[in-house]
Amino acid sequence: MTRPWIVLLAALSLSGSGRHATLDEITPVGEIQKVQTGFSFTEGPAPDGDGNLYFTDIPKNRIHRLSPSGELSVFLEESQRCNGLMVDGRGRLIACQGGAGRVIAIDLKTKEITVLADKYNGKRFLAPNDLTLDRQGGIYFTDPRFGAGANAQETEAVYYISPSGEVTRLIDDLKQPNGIHLAPDEKTLYVLPTGTVGLFAYPVEAPGKLGKPRKFDVVSSGGDGMAVDTAGNLYLTQMSLSGVLVVSPEGKRLGLIKTPEIPANCVFGGADFKTLYVTARSSLYAIPMPVKGYHYLYSK
Repeated sequence: MTRPWIVLLAALSLSGSGRHATLDEITPVGEIQKVQTGFSFTEGPAPDGDGNLYFTDIPKNRIHRLSPSGELSVFLEESQRCNGLMVDGRGRLIACQGGAGRVIAIDLKTKEITVLADKYNGKRFLAPNDLTLDRQGGIYFTDPRFGAGANAQETEAVYYISPSGEVTRLIDDLKQPNGIHLAPDEKTLYVLPTGTVGLFAYPVEAPGKLGKPRKFDVVSSGGDGMAVDTAGNLYLTQMSLSGVLVVSPEGKRLGLIKTPEIPANCVFGGADFKTLYVTARSSLYAIPMPVKGYHYLYSK
């Protein structure tokens, strides 16, 4: 067990631009637990409504499932380097299948795989990395050049798959777009690039239609995944800081939750959605938090 600690990075107070979280609202309330270890590179944590947590081990081509009682099992073999995951309203696990250059849906009961999108303008995607879903059933996903196959897109980009299956390229000017998440009100889409300094906030004018972004200079290069709590605060995994950086919806640094290993991604889960799960290289960690995480299906 490792005692959690948080580094205060900015004044936490009320401001004219909106209420910022207090330190008590973002500080872990217990010890960081190493839940499972022995993996090659963990990513893509995603909870379902029954208390299970799914996550990937990219080099080993597996998706694992952690039960509410803590039992670990292999959910899917030969995942073709699945990365980002999220459960949708139809009981499917939506996955970025980076090795195959596509986005798929996996039935949680039968494990049947449906290809949702595998190309744009006739060419396969590079290596779909991470995703977020909206209430309409649409999917936003990042497509950086991480081990991309041949005859793929020339441009790293962010795309939207509409509920009817139409694919639209939304962003094509970020280097290595990586983490992605919608705000709880779905009026802002956040994108965290790995190869570009900053966090980018795009106004969502309509599903799959974005306005001009704001850039928050709160992070250096090396950002990866992210989670969001019900207040809209962002939890950004930072390789260079070896921790999870907490940022307000207005782009203010609130604090840094240090992790024992360099983190790749994070998500809120557990019975009450107050556990921040962090995938960090060889291990999966659980951090008890005082605030609930946001998930468009399970948060009221």
